[in-house]
Amino acid sequence: GKVTGKDIQAATEEAIVLSQRYQGFYCDQFNNLSSIIAHQRTTGPEIYSKLQGNIHGFVAAVGSGGTFLGTSGYLKSRDLKIRCVAVEPFGAEVLAKKPVVKPQHIIQGIGYGFIPPHWDPSLADDVYAVCDDEVAEMRRRLGEKEGIFVGFSAAANVVASIKLLSSGTLPSE
Repeated sequence: GKVTGKDIQAATEEAIVLSQRYQGFYCDQFNNLSSIIAHQRTTGPEIYSKLQGNIHGFVAAVGSGGTFLGTSGYLKSRDLKIRCVAVEPFGAEVLAKKPVVKPQHIIQGIGYGFIPPHWDPSLADDVYAVCDDEVAEMRRRLGEKEGIFVGFSAAANVVASIKLLSSGTLPSE
């Protein structure tokens, strides 16, 4: 349950070997631009359209960066005032240019201790760190109180969204 950058590197090396051995396709999610493009063409426009352009902030946990970069890129192309916030685990805050002091955390899919290859800091108005305890508590609360059963990365997004809402930094109408 606690994956580090070293674990990702080991899994990557094995995936490459297996794809070569079995003549498979290795998608290389960290270097493949398709994820960014897909979110720029689909997720961003869908959010913007469904909210009829009435959006002030966007929050997304960052692993490979595809969701954040593609969606934020689209939203920023529509309105530069939309605050886009990247989320990473407390202690593994490389996007915030802090040293990794806690490489292991509970949030699957993010915070591997390296900056994604296609990272564009101009799309992040801020970077919020979330800690294991607050993420685990939010995950539990969402299930018990709202009937929404999510993983730790979704709970991290909710924690960061609450921080953004209470920050006083969202643009007003």
